[in-house]
Amino acid sequence: LFDQTNVKKKLSVELNLRTYASSGLIYYMAHQNQMDYAALQLHEGQLHFLFDLGKGKAVTAHPAVISDGKWHTIKTEYARKKGTVLIDGKASSAVSVLGDSNTLDVEGKFYLGGLPLDYTAKNIGNVTHSIPACISGVKINNKLLGKESSISVHAVNKCYAAAQEGTFFDGTGFAALVKEGYKVRSDVNITFEFRTTAMNGVLLGISSAKVDAVGLEIINGKVMFHVNNGAGRITVSYVPSGTSILCDGKWHKLEANKSKHHIALTVDGNPVHAVNPHAQSTSADTNNPIYVGGYPADVKQNCLSSHISFRGCLRNLKLIKGQQTDAYDFRSAFILRGVFPHSCPGKED
Repeated sequence: LFDQTNVKKKLSVELNLRTYASSGLIYYMAHQNQMDYAALQLHEGQLHFLFDLGKGKAVTAHPAVISDGKWHTIKTEYARKKGTVLIDGKASSAVSVLGDSNTLDVEGKFYLGGLPLDYTAKNIGNVTHSIPACISGVKINNKLLGKESSISVHAVNKCYAAAQEGTFFDGTGFAALVKEGYKVRSDVNITFEFRTTAMNGVLLGISSAKVDAVGLEIINGKVMFHVNNGAGRITVSYVPSGTSILCDGKWHKLEANKSKHHIALTVDGNPVHAVNPHAQSTSADTNNPIYVGGYPADVKQNCLSSHISFRGCLRNLKLIKGQQTDAYDFRSAFILRGVFPHSCPGKED
């Protein structure tokens, strides 16, 4: 909450922001009828400051790309019927308010980092989703907003001192993608990078009501890729050679390939193949969601041995079929439990 009478003629919002995300809503304030409002959005890595005093929307964008995981000092200003954005002291071009109105009439509610699920912002376009970011030092007209001024907090977590691109799985849950079900069929190529210090954990599973399924998991420090085309489970295992280990907290690149009855697993460029005795069985007829990092207790996974949720980070998940590549952002998951998109603790290797 803030005193909305102070922002009628002049609005200055300052904050520090760190994010790897390319889009999301940073702040929003509006009148009950949403005719007057002010908002700051991140769109394709750039900041867009929007405001309307009731007679039409004015927008100014800053050319700097800030989705680099570094801290940036951001200031948006509206005064004397003009609006600007400053990033690390450098200003965008100013934009003038439309019409003859000269007061910003808004409620005293300041939405930071996103909007409540039951609130629809009508006039700010489609960047209304919350932003996975660290935000600190928020000031409205030079007055620091303390935690005590919050009347509602939803899905707000602590920030890591150092962060890198990746999605953090805390070992208690999973992410569920493709609610309508993913069809593996004859061919799929699954690629992603992972880092963990745990010796066991589910990486990914796609199953069906029958036995058809594919699964990736870490068991005792080995990566295992299982496929069942309906005639029985086939497994290929990657065992690190010599003194190298996979559960060392460093990033590792994984590629799991199923092509009809052939299966192969490549970790950090080292390929392993498996001989499939069921050559006549070529299609995994899956129709369940893609579960990543674990799966619910009441869901059967025909190609996973472990129930242990993954603890670590994943990034760049892609499922490729022929010419079609589906890249998955964990923010688009329909269930996220113990999973924190776009922020992985620790410095880049």
